[in-house]
Amino acid sequence: MYTKSLLVVGSLLLTTPAFACSSCGCTLSPVWENQGMTTQAGLRVDVRYDYINQDQLRHGSGVASSADVNNALANGTVGETEQYTKNQYYTLGLDYLLNRDWGVNLQVPYINRDHATLGAGDTDNSYSKSNDLGDIKLMGRYQGFFPDAKTGVILGLKLPTGKTNEVFNSGPMAGGLLDASLQAGTGSTDLIIGAYHFNTIMLNVDWFAQVLYQIALSTRNDYRVGNAINANVGVRYTGWGDVMPQLQINAQQRQSDSGLNSDPLNTGGKLVYLSPGLTVKVSDSVKVYGFVQLPVYQYVEGLQLAPRWNASLGLNFGW
Repeated sequence: MYTKSLLVVGSLLLTTPAFACSSCGCTLSPVWENQGMTTQAGLRVDVRYDYINQDQLRHGSGVASSADVNNALANGTVGETEQYTKNQYYTLGLDYLLNRDWGVNLQVPYINRDHATLGAGDTDNSYSKSNDLGDIKLMGRYQGFFPDAKTGVILGLKLPTGKTNEVFNSGPMAGGLLDASLQAGTGSTDLIIGAYHFNTIMLNVDWFAQVLYQIALSTRNDYRVGNAINANVGVRYTGWGDVMPQLQINAQQRQSDSGLNSDPLNTGGKLVYLSPGLTVKVSDSVKVYGFVQLPVYQYVEGLQLAPRWNASLGLNFGW
Protein backbone atom coordinates (compact mmCIF):
# COMPACT_ATOMS: atom_id res chain seq x y z
CA MET A 1 0.00 0.00 0.00
CA TYR A 2 1.37 3.43 -0.83
CA THR A 3 1.24 6.43 1.43
CA LYS A 4 -0.48 9.66 0.58
CA SER A 5 1.17 11.54 3.41
CA LEU A 6 2.49 15.05 3.85
CA LEU A 7 4.75 15.02 6.89
CA VAL A 8 6.48 18.52 8.08
CA VAL A 9 9.01 18.72 10.09
CA GLY A 10 11.10 17.74 8.77
CA SER A 11 13.01 18.43 7.23
CA LEU A 12 15.11 20.04 4.84
CA LEU A 13 16.52 22.87 6.85
CA LEU A 14 19.44 22.55 9.18
CA THR A 15 17.02 21.55 11.93
CA THR A 16 14.73 18.79 11.04
CA PRO A 17 12.75 15.96 11.86
CA ALA A 18 12.91 15.39 9.22
CA PHE A 19 11.22 14.62 8.12
CA ALA A 20 11.02 14.22 6.59
CA CYS A 21 10.06 11.27 6.50
CA SER A 22 8.77 11.73 3.03
CA SER A 23 7.92 15.34 3.36
CA CYS A 24 6.19 16.65 6.34
CA GLY A 25 5.71 20.15 5.31
CA CYS A 26 8.32 22.61 6.41
CA THR A 27 11.00 22.74 9.00
CA LEU A 28 11.65 25.69 11.25
CA SER A 29 14.71 27.60 12.37
CA PRO A 30 13.78 27.71 16.06
CA VAL A 31 17.08 28.96 17.49
CA TRP A 32 18.83 31.06 14.88
CA GLU A 33 22.32 30.60 16.29
CA ASN A 34 21.95 26.84 15.76
CA GLN A 35 21.23 27.36 12.06
CA GLY A 36 24.30 29.37 11.12
CA MET A 37 22.57 32.71 11.75
CA THR A 38 25.56 33.89 13.80
CA THR A 39 29.20 34.89 13.44
CA GLN A 40 30.23 33.67 16.90
CA ALA A 41 32.39 30.54 16.76
CA GLY A 42 31.55 27.62 19.04
CA LEU A 43 29.43 24.51 19.54
CA ARG A 44 25.65 24.45 19.97
CA VAL A 45 23.64 21.37 20.94
CA ASP A 46 19.93 21.28 20.20
CA VAL A 47 17.40 18.75 21.52
CA ARG A 48 14.02 19.09 19.82
CA TYR A 49 10.58 17.47 19.89
CA ASP A 50 8.17 17.83 16.94
CA TYR A 51 4.53 16.70 16.95
CA ILE A 52 2.74 16.26 13.62
CA ASN A 53 -0.67 14.61 13.60
CA GLN A 54 -1.88 14.01 10.05
CA ASP A 55 -5.56 13.39 10.61
CA GLN A 56 -7.22 15.29 7.77
CA LEU A 57 -7.61 13.65 4.36
CA ARG A 58 -7.21 16.28 1.65
CA HIS A 59 -7.66 16.45 -2.12
CA GLY A 60 -6.17 19.30 -4.14
CA SER A 61 -6.48 22.46 -2.07
CA GLY A 62 -9.42 21.33 0.06
CA VAL A 63 -10.65 18.66 2.45
CA ALA A 64 -11.43 15.40 0.62
CA SER A 65 -15.14 14.65 0.29
CA SER A 66 -16.77 11.22 0.34
CA ALA A 67 -17.20 11.57 -3.43
CA ASP A 68 -13.45 12.24 -3.86
CA VAL A 69 -12.62 9.10 -1.90
CA ASN A 70 -15.20 6.92 -3.67
CA ASN A 71 -14.10 8.11 -7.11
CA ALA A 72 -10.44 7.41 -6.32
CA LEU A 73 -11.26 3.92 -5.05
CA ALA A 74 -13.48 3.23 -8.07
CA ASN A 75 -10.93 4.30 -10.68
CA GLY A 76 -8.04 2.59 -8.91
CA THR A 77 -5.91 5.66 -8.18
CA VAL A 78 -5.90 4.62 -4.51
CA GLY A 79 -6.21 1.20 -2.91
CA GLU A 80 -6.97 2.33 0.62
CA THR A 81 -8.43 5.12 2.71
CA GLU A 82 -5.86 6.42 5.17
CA GLN A 83 -7.21 7.27 8.61
CA TYR A 84 -4.30 9.01 10.38
CA THR A 85 -0.54 9.20 10.71
CA LYS A 86 0.71 10.56 14.03
CA ASN A 87 4.39 11.51 14.01
CA GLN A 88 6.64 12.36 16.93
CA TYR A 89 10.23 13.34 16.17
CA TYR A 90 13.08 13.53 18.68
CA THR A 91 16.06 15.21 17.05
CA LEU A 92 19.59 15.75 18.33
CA GLY A 93 21.32 18.59 16.51
CA LEU A 94 24.99 19.50 16.73
CA ASP A 95 26.16 22.75 15.16
CA TYR A 96 29.78 23.87 15.22
CA LEU A 97 31.02 27.16 13.82
CA LEU A 98 34.77 26.69 13.40
CA ASN A 99 35.29 30.42 12.78
CA ARG A 100 33.17 33.28 11.46
CA ASP A 101 33.19 31.76 7.95
CA TRP A 102 32.95 27.95 8.23
CA GLY A 103 30.45 25.75 10.05
CA VAL A 104 29.12 22.19 10.13
CA ASN A 105 25.75 20.80 11.24
CA LEU A 106 24.67 17.25 12.15
CA GLN A 107 21.01 16.20 12.62
CA VAL A 108 20.11 12.80 14.11
CA PRO A 109 16.34 12.12 14.23
CA TYR A 110 14.48 9.39 16.08
CA ILE A 111 10.92 8.79 14.85
CA ASN A 112 7.85 7.49 16.63
CA ARG A 113 5.00 6.95 14.14
CA ASP A 114 1.48 5.51 14.45
CA HIS A 115 -0.49 4.88 11.27
CA ALA A 116 -3.92 3.49 10.44
CA THR A 117 -5.47 2.78 7.05
CA LEU A 118 -8.52 0.99 5.65
CA GLY A 119 -7.74 -1.15 2.63
CA ALA A 120 -10.22 -1.40 -0.23
CA GLY A 121 -12.65 -4.21 0.61
CA ASP A 122 -11.51 -4.43 4.24
CA THR A 123 -13.91 -3.92 7.14
CA ASP A 124 -11.21 -3.26 9.75
CA ASN A 125 -8.28 -0.88 9.80
CA SER A 126 -4.67 -1.99 9.55
CA TYR A 127 -2.24 -0.46 12.02
CA SER A 128 1.48 0.14 12.24
CA LYS A 129 3.58 1.46 15.08
CA SER A 130 7.24 2.17 14.54
CA ASN A 131 10.10 3.54 16.65
CA ASP A 132 13.20 3.93 14.55
CA LEU A 133 16.27 6.00 13.83
CA GLY A 134 15.61 8.30 10.86
CA ASP A 135 17.86 9.53 8.07
CA ILE A 136 20.85 11.48 9.39
CA LYS A 137 21.84 14.78 7.77
CA LEU A 138 25.34 16.20 7.65
CA MET A 139 25.84 19.68 6.19
CA GLY A 140 28.59 22.23 5.91
CA ARG A 141 28.27 25.97 5.28
CA TYR A 142 30.41 28.90 4.24
CA GLN A 143 29.53 32.54 4.94
CA GLY A 144 32.75 34.39 4.13
CA PHE A 145 31.64 36.05 0.90
CA PHE A 146 31.20 39.49 2.48
CA PRO A 147 32.90 41.25 5.41
CA ASP A 148 29.85 40.97 7.67
CA ALA A 149 29.67 37.15 7.18
CA LYS A 150 25.87 37.21 7.11
CA THR A 151 25.29 35.56 3.73
CA GLY A 152 26.07 31.87 3.34
CA VAL A 153 25.74 28.75 1.25
CA ILE A 154 24.96 25.20 2.42
CA LEU A 155 26.11 21.87 1.00
CA GLY A 156 25.36 18.51 2.57
CA LEU A 157 23.98 15.00 2.42
CA LYS A 158 21.05 13.11 3.84
CA LEU A 159 22.26 9.59 4.54
CA PRO A 160 20.21 6.35 4.22
CA THR A 161 20.39 5.44 7.90
CA GLY A 162 16.64 5.07 8.52
CA LYS A 163 14.83 1.73 8.50
CA THR A 164 13.03 0.81 5.24
CA ASN A 165 11.43 -2.58 6.03
CA GLU A 166 8.85 -1.76 8.73
CA VAL A 167 5.61 -3.81 8.46
CA PHE A 168 1.98 -3.46 9.59
CA ASN A 169 1.56 -4.72 13.16
CA SER A 170 -2.14 -5.64 13.13
CA GLY A 171 -5.27 -5.73 11.01
CA PRO A 172 -5.89 -7.31 7.59
CA MET A 173 -2.49 -6.15 6.29
CA ALA A 174 -0.53 -7.44 9.32
CA GLY A 175 2.94 -8.55 8.28
CA GLY A 176 2.76 -6.66 5.00
CA LEU A 177 5.41 -4.08 4.16
CA LEU A 178 4.54 -0.56 5.20
CA ASP A 179 4.30 2.08 2.47
CA ALA A 180 7.71 3.30 1.29
CA SER A 181 7.09 6.89 2.29
CA LEU A 182 5.91 5.85 5.77
CA GLN A 183 9.22 4.19 6.55
CA ALA A 184 11.65 5.94 8.87
CA GLY A 185 14.13 6.21 5.99
CA THR A 186 13.74 6.86 2.27
CA GLY A 187 16.58 4.48 1.36
CA SER A 188 18.27 7.23 -0.64
CA THR A 189 21.35 9.38 -0.31
CA ASP A 190 20.22 12.95 -0.98
CA LEU A 191 22.16 16.05 -1.95
CA ILE A 192 21.20 19.21 -0.04
CA ILE A 193 22.15 22.64 -1.38
CA GLY A 194 21.01 26.04 -0.23
CA ALA A 195 21.68 29.64 0.70
CA TYR A 196 20.73 31.99 3.53
CA HIS A 197 21.02 35.58 4.70
CA PHE A 198 20.41 37.17 8.10
CA ASN A 199 20.59 40.79 9.23
CA THR A 200 19.00 43.53 11.33
CA ILE A 201 15.99 45.44 9.99
CA MET A 202 15.93 48.07 12.74
CA LEU A 203 16.72 48.37 16.41
CA ASN A 204 15.75 45.10 18.19
CA VAL A 205 14.35 43.49 15.02
CA ASP A 206 16.31 40.77 13.14
CA TRP A 207 15.33 38.82 10.04
CA PHE A 208 16.53 35.86 8.01
CA ALA A 209 15.77 34.13 4.72
CA GLN A 210 16.79 30.63 3.68
CA VAL A 211 16.24 28.40 0.65
CA LEU A 212 17.17 24.71 0.50
CA TYR A 213 16.81 22.15 -2.28
CA GLN A 214 17.01 18.40 -1.68
CA ILE A 215 17.42 15.85 -4.46
CA ALA A 216 17.74 12.06 -4.19
CA LEU A 217 20.95 10.70 -5.71
CA SER A 218 21.29 6.96 -5.04
CA THR A 219 18.03 5.12 -4.27
CA ARG A 220 16.94 1.70 -3.00
CA ASN A 221 14.13 -0.80 -3.67
CA ASP A 222 12.93 1.04 -6.80
CA TYR A 223 11.64 3.97 -4.75
CA ARG A 224 12.70 7.56 -5.27
CA VAL A 225 11.37 10.25 -2.96
CA GLY A 226 10.34 13.45 -4.74
CA ASN A 227 12.75 16.37 -4.87
CA ALA A 228 11.78 19.21 -2.55
CA ILE A 229 12.49 22.91 -2.15
CA ASN A 230 11.98 24.79 1.12
CA ALA A 231 11.83 28.58 1.45
CA ASN A 232 11.71 30.21 4.87
CA VAL A 233 11.54 33.82 6.04
CA GLY A 234 11.48 34.90 9.66
CA VAL A 235 11.68 37.90 11.99
CA ARG A 236 12.37 38.11 15.72
CA TYR A 237 12.17 40.87 18.32
CA THR A 238 15.05 41.15 20.79
CA GLY A 239 13.94 44.21 22.77
CA TRP A 240 12.48 42.20 25.66
CA GLY A 241 15.83 40.89 26.82
CA ASP A 242 15.64 37.18 27.58
CA VAL A 243 12.27 36.67 25.84
CA MET A 244 12.31 36.77 22.02
CA PRO A 245 9.06 36.35 20.05
CA GLN A 246 9.45 35.13 16.48
CA LEU A 247 7.31 34.75 13.39
CA GLN A 248 8.18 32.63 10.37
CA ILE A 249 6.66 31.78 7.00
CA ASN A 250 7.65 28.27 5.90
CA ALA A 251 6.91 27.11 2.35
CA GLN A 252 7.63 23.83 0.60
CA GLN A 253 7.07 22.42 -2.86
CA ARG A 254 7.69 18.73 -3.32
CA GLN A 255 7.56 16.65 -6.49
CA SER A 256 5.74 13.33 -6.59
CA ASP A 257 7.62 10.16 -5.69
CA SER A 258 8.69 7.84 -8.50
CA GLY A 259 9.61 4.17 -9.01
CA LEU A 260 7.70 0.90 -8.95
CA ASN A 261 7.33 1.05 -5.17
CA SER A 262 6.02 4.62 -5.12
CA ASP A 263 2.63 6.25 -5.45
CA PRO A 264 3.17 9.18 -7.86
CA LEU A 265 -0.55 9.99 -8.09
CA ASN A 266 -0.87 10.58 -4.34
CA THR A 267 2.41 12.20 -3.32
CA GLY A 268 3.80 15.68 -3.77
CA GLY A 269 2.29 19.08 -3.28
CA LYS A 270 2.71 22.65 -2.08
CA LEU A 271 2.49 23.84 1.54
CA VAL A 272 2.73 27.21 3.27
CA TYR A 273 2.78 27.57 7.06
CA LEU A 274 2.60 30.58 9.38
CA SER A 275 4.73 29.79 12.43
CA PRO A 276 4.63 31.96 15.56
CA GLY A 277 7.04 31.06 18.34
CA LEU A 278 8.96 32.15 21.39
CA THR A 279 12.56 31.69 22.53
CA VAL A 280 13.46 32.22 26.20
CA LYS A 281 17.05 32.69 27.34
CA VAL A 282 17.49 30.74 30.58
CA SER A 283 21.18 31.56 30.96
CA ASP A 284 24.09 32.74 28.83
CA SER A 285 24.38 29.24 27.35
CA VAL A 286 20.84 27.78 27.54
CA LYS A 287 17.67 28.63 25.59
CA VAL A 288 14.25 27.00 25.43
CA TYR A 289 11.82 27.53 22.57
CA GLY A 290 8.40 26.60 21.29
CA PHE A 291 6.60 27.03 17.97
CA VAL A 292 3.23 26.27 16.43
CA GLN A 293 2.89 25.81 12.66
CA LEU A 294 -0.47 26.76 11.18
CA PRO A 295 -1.25 25.89 7.55
CA VAL A 296 -2.34 28.85 5.45
CA TYR A 297 -2.19 27.00 2.12
CA GLN A 298 -2.12 23.30 1.29
CA TYR A 299 -2.31 21.72 -2.15
CA VAL A 300 -1.79 17.98 -2.48
CA GLU A 301 -1.73 15.65 -5.44
CA GLY A 302 -4.45 13.00 -5.29
CA LEU A 303 -5.53 12.04 -1.77
CA GLN A 304 -3.15 12.71 1.11
CA LEU A 305 -3.26 13.06 4.86
CA ALA A 306 -2.20 16.46 6.17
CA PRO A 307 -1.92 18.01 9.65
CA ARG A 308 -4.21 20.76 10.94
CA TRP A 309 -1.31 22.15 12.99
CA ASN A 310 2.18 21.18 14.15
CA ALA A 311 4.12 21.93 17.32
CA SER A 312 7.83 22.08 18.20
CA LEU A 313 9.56 22.32 21.57
CA GLY A 314 13.27 22.42 22.18
CA LEU A 315 16.26 23.03 24.41
CA ASN A 316 19.43 24.63 23.06
CA PHE A 317 22.88 24.74 24.69
CA GLY A 318 25.84 26.82 23.50
CA TRP A 319 29.53 27.06 24.37
